[in-house]
Amino acid sequence: MALLKIARMGHPVLLGRAEPVQEPGSPAIRQLIEDMIETMHDASGAGLAAPQVHVPLRLFVYHVPAQRSTGDDDPPREVDALINPVLTPIGDEMTTCTEGCLSIPGLRGAVPRPARIRYEGLDRNGQAVSGEASGFLAVVLQHEQDHLDGILYPMRMTDLSRLGYETEYARFGMGVGA
Repeated sequence: MALLKIARMGHPVLLGRAEPVQEPGSPAIRQLIEDMIETMHDASGAGLAAPQVHVPLRLFVYHVPAQRSTGDDDPPREVDALINPVLTPIGDEMTTCTEGCLSIPGLRGAVPRPARIRYEGLDRNGQAVSGEASGFLAVVLQHEQDHLDGILYPMRMTDLSRLGYETEYARFGMGVGA
């Protein structure tokens, strides 16, 4: 396994639409997923999309650590991948979560998102998966899906006065999310 270089805001790879993964079970994709997981853990992230490591493919890795679980509807989850994901909002309810991003180190911002989503795609073994998500998991899945479409979380913010440095968010008790 290897640590991969994370693209930072301003790099063109983060602004393009990623291509579908054609061979989800190939050794190259399996290795990419393993390297992305190692990179995500090394950077203390909850998710990492392939474009963030300079690979414009529609896949991301994610997990929900116990300390970020929001309860029974959003339990902790082990690390997994979602390949060629499709996310669909469920209902009209919105939530705002303070998000950070490995491609925008040191900053956090309040991002409105659908509170519940349905997800479909393939897992890291190439098996079809689907389900519903709310809480932290819903935020992580939507954040990573945005990377596949060339969207960074500040582009979703409706109030840029709620964009700030992590240190200031922590100092003034503004909370953290994704």
